Amino acid sequence: MSTQKYMITQDTEAQLRVALRGCDELLVQAEFAQKLARSQATGTPLRIKLGLDPTAPDIHLGHTVVLNKMRQLQDLGHTVIFLIGDFTSMIGDPSGRNTTRPPLTREQIAENAKTYYAQASLVLDPAKTEIRYNSEWCDPLGARGIIQLASRYTVARMMERDDFTKRFKGGVPISVHEFLYPLMQGYDSVALKSDLELGGTDQKFNLLVGRELQKEYGQEPQCILTMPLLEGTDGVEKMSKSKNNYIGIGEAPDSMFGKLMSISDTLMWRYFELLSFDSLEDIAALRAEIEAGRNPRDAKVQLAQEIITRFHSKQAAQEALANFEARFRDGAIPEDMPEMTLPGAPLGVLKVLREAGLVASGAEAQRNIEQGGVKIDSFKIEDKGLTLPAGTYVIQVGKRKFARVTLVGV
Repeated sequence: MSTQKYMITQDTEAQLRVALRGCDELLVQAEFAQKLARSQATGTPLRIKLGLDPTAPDIHLGHTVVLNKMRQLQDLGHTVIFLIGDFTSMIGDPSGRNTTRPPLTREQIAENAKTYYAQASLVLDPAKTEIRYNSEWCDPLGARGIIQLASRYTVARMMERDDFTKRFKGGVPISVHEFLYPLMQGYDSVALKSDLELGGTDQKFNLLVGRELQKEYGQEPQCILTMPLLEGTDGVEKMSKSKNNYIGIGEAPDSMFGKLMSISDTLMWRYFELLSFDSLEDIAALRAEIEAGRNPRDAKVQLAQEIITRFHSKQAAQEALANFEARFRDGAIPEDMPEMTLPGAPLGVLKVLREAGLVASGAEAQRNIEQGGVKIDSFKIEDKGLTLPAGTYVIQVGKRKFARVTLVGV
């Protein structure tokens, strides 16, 4: 364990406030306060762990909710460990799923992991981040070690997990290897001697397993801090590439800007709380101005500028704003338009046009597409058989008909 000394500029109470901002739950808060006090007294940083399985090649803003919290704790002087779950990815995390998740191959994991840390470094300070792969200690365990690890946790405790219980009661198969996932993730905490582990609310059970395994191995149990799952641009389901409601941190500035401007006025404040580095006081002051009559668009522009600056540059953010405003100034897109949500995504474009009230019939929809009069997010549509996945779209028919349509899955 590191014995590095560091300068701490905030007392225990102030550090606790930083940890609690925007979080869903901190377990156990009194224990974490004791860890902070001891850390401050000894000058020894806490070991704070976040594990991500590289199940997709890119990180989106939903992932950065926990990364932002890691950076805040890192700025207090603590050691943050960015753990890439190259071993656990081969098992497949069953969290929140009603079917067995197909495991990834080593080749898929290696390819996805290439971009994970590079993108995470846009939030974390690379010079102060410890990067680890859980294959370091999981591979050497072998069959004997994994069986011994499994002996330290009961089936009854495993079945307390909500998604396992629902699947068992519903007669949905649960593979034995799925029980290994929370065990192996929990063993990561033992191997790293973590003091605090972060994760989304859907990871709570797994994080608690780590806490219990540390006790089994004679270690002081870690505290756990869960962060809310960020809703996607549709404002309904959690941000996910599979639901096409995500904003990738590697996306082009214009794309990021457009997506952030498309979120609802209500969802905007959720994004401010979980994604912005502005103080809660500044956010509250801005909200008061909006509620007093200032255009909500101004707040969205501020948020978009901050996020694009973080992941690209200040110049890129300014250019994205200029490009966005040019589209409005040229009359291509009005600021105010009808907004609606349609279920059943993916949906065919003809049905979307009809149900959004932009055309009176399917025949009219086809005729408008044939004549080049239909645009989605400023792009002309030529394919009458186009299918739109879940997401939010600005749809234009002719010169004057517009609607912001959010498609959601069933």
